[in-house]
Amino acid sequence: QLQLVESGGGLVQPGGSLRLSCTASGFSLDNYSIGWFRQAPGKEREGVSSIRGSDSSTYYADSVKGRFTISRDNAENTVYLQMNSLKPEDTAVYYCAAGPISWGTLYRNEYDYWGQGTQVSVSS
Repeated sequence: QLQLVESGGGLVQPGGSLRLSCTASGFSLDNYSIGWFRQAPGKEREGVSSIRGSDSSTYYADSVKGRFTISRDNAENTVYLQMNSLKPEDTAVYYCAAGPISWGTLYRNEYDYWGQGTQVSVSS
């Protein structure tokens, strides 16, 4: 059974950091592109960052460039999202998703497998 599990969310003050993890079971993440998405209450789910499986190219939404970093550890079958300088507007449920190895953009419809999400709250 293919499964993605996110972890690492929580409550953090503005300016703080969190590292989210996306761990796969039932398949190898290095055969896929992985994307991180987020959805705030009342808003559409938006792409945050992605890493293409074929060449490890990375992509970031303009709103997180310079603050978030995506990386993968194939030995751990995990993709990470390091989030620094967090802002209240980063508050959302964060999801990871797996899609075709040669795609890997921030377009959510290209991803086939999704995790259940982890809550990130940024507040003082």
